Amino acid sequence: MATKIRLTRMGDKKTPFYRVVVADSRCARNGSYIENLGTYNPMVNPAEIKLNKERVEYWLKNGAQMSETAQELLVKSGIIEKKAYRAPKPKQMPPQKKEAPAEEAPVEQAEEAPAEAAAEEQPAE
Repeated sequence: MATKIRLTRMGDKKTPFYRVVVADSRCARNGSYIENLGTYNPMVNPAEIKLNKERVEYWLKNGAQMSETAQELLVKSGIIEKKAYRAPKPKQMPPQKKEAPAEEAPVEQAEEAPAEAAAEEQPAE
């Protein structure tokens, strides 16, 4: 079973309140969950984050993945360290075939000139 640490929304309309939970990745956002790890209240200034550090570390050690928002909350609360951003490597294209050099045009003109000169030198019969 693939587990995720993510937020589930609680609270009334226009007053969000979230629980940080461990849930099966196939379950709905507000569906069943395995364990409640803490809460997040964005309506107070500054935002209030309460998490059970031991349980979060336990689930991370057991392979639970984090949603992007949950990861930001864990970084703000100091449970995990922020990883440096690494840009993806650019796609490597196969080498292109090189075209023949453009020096052929002057060579053709040089070859035609002696042929014309030879034709002029021969007497017409």
